[in-house]
Amino acid sequence: MTRTPVALVTGSSSGIGAAVARRLSAEGMTVVVNAARSVDAGRRLAASLPDARFVQADISDEDQARRLLDEVADTYGALDLLVNNAGVTRAIPHNDLEAATAEVWRTILGVNVVGTWQTTVAAMPLLRASGAGHVVNISSVAGVRPAGSSVPYAVSKAAVNHMTRLLAAAVGPEVRVNAIAPGLVDTPWTETFTEIRERVREAVPLRRTGTPEDIAELVVGLHRAAYTTGEVVLADGGAHLLI
Repeated sequence: MTRTPVALVTGSSSGIGAAVARRLSAEGMTVVVNAARSVDAGRRLAASLPDARFVQADISDEDQARRLLDEVADTYGALDLLVNNAGVTRAIPHNDLEAATAEVWRTILGVNVVGTWQTTVAAMPLLRASGAGHVVNISSVAGVRPAGSSVPYAVSKAAVNHMTRLLAAAVGPEVRVNAIAPGLVDTPWTETFTEIRERVREAVPLRRTGTPEDIAELVVGLHRAAYTTGEVVLADGGAHLLI
């Protein structure tokens, strides 16, 4: 009897993560929903998906990241897809160097880079055992171009992009590792970015901002692309083409 594939989506109580969880569930996967703080929203989402489970865990804490994967193993005994979506940022003008304090750096890198690493390492035994394990890191166009909500955030996403390539080379052929680098996506994070949103819609070749469903579609596409690993796929409506 063929088992149902299992996916873990970190930071999936809203926005991109929630859209990814819903889409993977619609594709027939059993989904583990995760959040550090948005417990009620995470539980509601999990309750709306067949056989889904919500696990509260802060992936920047190594013990919690390992507990998250222990719960996946104890509940389902398998993991086929890990989507590292959990992330944090601070809106700081790039020229305001003093505002990008050491505390800000530690917070952002702790979730976006160290948390992604810890979760991936904890997931690796299950992913290797699946026979076709796959990791998709949700990065940002800010990791590719000198842009983004702050310098620490952009640096963290550049690190995620390089981590993706390094891991892909290290853990193949058992596990594939890819990343998606979205541009401006309409989420609760960006709902106040009115001026930036209008500029994007006027300038980028596709003349619109992204939706969480756009990114979820790409997660599914990458997961199906069995001969693709180590790629950082831009999903920014063509913004990277602009000078």
